[in-house]
Amino acid sequence: MENENTGCSCCHHKNTPRDEETLRLLQNRLNRMIGQLGGIKNMLDDNRYCGDILTQVAAVESALQSFGYIILQNHMSTCVVEEIQKGNTQIVDEAVELIKKLK
Repeated sequence: MENENTGCSCCHHKNTPRDEETLRLLQNRLNRMIGQLGGIKNMLDDNRYCGDILTQVAAVESALQSFGYIILQNHMSTCVVEEIQKGNTQIVDEAVELIKKLK
């Protein structure tokens, strides 16, 4: 079965686009994490102390977790609400599975 928004069954697009401010904030967070990952790579190249690298790994993990929760909150308040209003209560099962993945 093809997704009507994308032409394939593996991809989905939001019905309600993210507003410009939210998109900008998410992209900024993502760019900071990409920078942190580059910093970790440089630390490896510089043969830095393991403890310092692990501290940076923990910071990236925490930032990524926060990023995921922001996306989840947006998903719940837009996609899930819209689907429930259409009568699709199966979206709740999907939401629960997504929450499990973020733990």
